Amino acid sequence: MFEFITDEEERGQVGIGTLIVFIAMVLVAAIAAGVLINTAGFLQSKSQETGQQSSKQVSDRLQEVVTVGQVNTASNTIDAVNVTVTQAPGAGEIDLSNATINWIGPAGTKTLTHDSTSEGGWQFNTTSVKNTDNSNTVLNDADDRFSINFDLNSTTAPNSPAELPEGEEVTIKINTMAGATTSIRFTVPESLGQKTAVEL
Repeated sequence: MFEFITDEEERGQVGIGTLIVFIAMVLVAAIAAGVLINTAGFLQSKSQETGQQSSKQVSDRLQEVVTVGQVNTASNTIDAVNVTVTQAPGAGEIDLSNATINWIGPAGTKTLTHDSTSEGGWQFNTTSVKNTDNSNTVLNDADDRFSINFDLNSTTAPNSPAELPEGEEVTIKINTMAGATTSIRFTVPESLGQKTAVEL
């Protein structure tokens, strides 16, 4: 026998098919939206992290207060350099024991680490000038002042550079753990006379 399909049954079948297609489209859209939201969240966190790192590289810098040379009166040369530093405006906490310093002088470039973090070789050390919380090597307050000390022609470090004669120029680059770099250039006066210390 022939089976006749009425208009109402045909419309019902078409409606169910449309509903199935609609549900499938909603599911696909929901999955795609979930992927997009997860991706956007991941990219946002990455961009924030990158932004923070970039900000630290710019802001977590040191600022020179004064640079002083100790004069060897017997040879009229500078045999030690002391650079007093503080936080640059807007800088966060800076631990000098994690810093590295490039000394660029007449004898070439040397890279130094803090004397508490390396063994042997020429190193720099720090002394507290003004420290609000006795944090040893950490600058964490705008009032903190530390002196970075360089001994030249050191008997304990054979790779240390020679003493600086009159008129000599040196550049030091202090690199903090955050990746910020502070450049300080100084020149030995043309005449040291009989002074025991000079501002460079």
